[in-house]
Amino acid sequence: MTGFLDPAYGDRSLADVLPAVASALGTRIPGWEGSRSLALPDSPAYVVFLVDGLGSDLLAAHRHAAPYLASLLTPESTGTAGVPSTTATSLTSLGTGLTPGGHGVVGFTSRVPGSDRLLNALFWDKDVDPLQWQPHTTGFQSLAGAGVHVTTVNKREFRTSGLTLAAQRGGEWVNADRVGERIAGAVTSATVRPSLTYLYDGDLDWTGHRYGIASAQWLQQLAIIDAEAEQLRDALPSHARLLVVADHGMVDAARADHRIDLDDDSAYRDGVVLLGGEARFRHVYCAAGAVGDVAACWRDLLGDAALVVTRDEAIGYGWFGEVSPPVLPRLGDVVVAARDDWGMFSSVDFPYELRLVGLHGSLTPVEMRIPMLLD
Repeated sequence: MTGFLDPAYGDRSLADVLPAVASALGTRIPGWEGSRSLALPDSPAYVVFLVDGLGSDLLAAHRHAAPYLASLLTPESTGTAGVPSTTATSLTSLGTGLTPGGHGVVGFTSRVPGSDRLLNALFWDKDVDPLQWQPHTTGFQSLAGAGVHVTTVNKREFRTSGLTLAAQRGGEWVNADRVGERIAGAVTSATVRPSLTYLYDGDLDWTGHRYGIASAQWLQQLAIIDAEAEQLRDALPSHARLLVVADHGMVDAARADHRIDLDDDSAYRDGVVLLGGEARFRHVYCAAGAVGDVAACWRDLLGDAALVVTRDEAIGYGWFGEVSPPVLPRLGDVVVAARDDWGMFSSVDFPYELRLVGLHGSLTPVEMRIPMLLD
């Protein structure tokens, strides 16, 4: 598909990171042997540092602001996010080693099957059990069960969140709200052999959403992230390897004529019972028998701004990997992926999105390509 990049499931996607780390640690996890092509050098300790929003194309374009991370960037040190290219989906793929169609966190918002409600996967609804929504054993649990010392270093507020429980339960947790706490926590946990330490920084993504990737604020935050990563590398014990990855890239949707408010034309709601996803990747849930008409209508209205496909077509393209039966109704009956820098907003259902400059979720290369930087 012109202008889109397919996810590299089974090769160099986020779902392949923990299986590769397990192999590098010399740990056998049932179901992971020989199923992935991502290879990492052997080491008794790995630190996986996920920088939210650090697409590899963005890093390459702003090398001057991140000299350390850019020095590790090569054509071989990139991978892809899954679909949609959004935080909740990506963090779950990383944490479980599963594709979105397997783990079931299929977007920022998605339908709760059997209802006309949406699950917001970042804030999580209290009446949705994260262990039922994502019942598979996580990679963290598998590694810990195999004798690896597993530690997550992250903010206190995320410790018991629904997304954490669904995506990354298992191992020990170190509360770390500040950069110094994160580095100290990672250094301490990496002294253990064998060990996996996971740490997360979401400030670059937040800055991009608020100000855009073309802003001075975003460049300054990138420089801060670069310094954090370099300080972490310098402080780690010599036997530990550092792997820096991201969950997605980002595009600026700053052009007013490329910001479509779906509520400006009632035709977008004909045959639609629920609108989910996010501005760059919409799940459209349709009334019985209305899928074909909705898809045709949206294609006509959006034109070149987005690719509009049915759920079956999206699955056929391999966007979500193999989709398990419980996950199927969480996907939109119609799926809409934005092209270029377009955004499909809803001032009625998602008014806060209108305040965002930087967006992600679709399959453009700048959103899909992520770094996999090893030091």
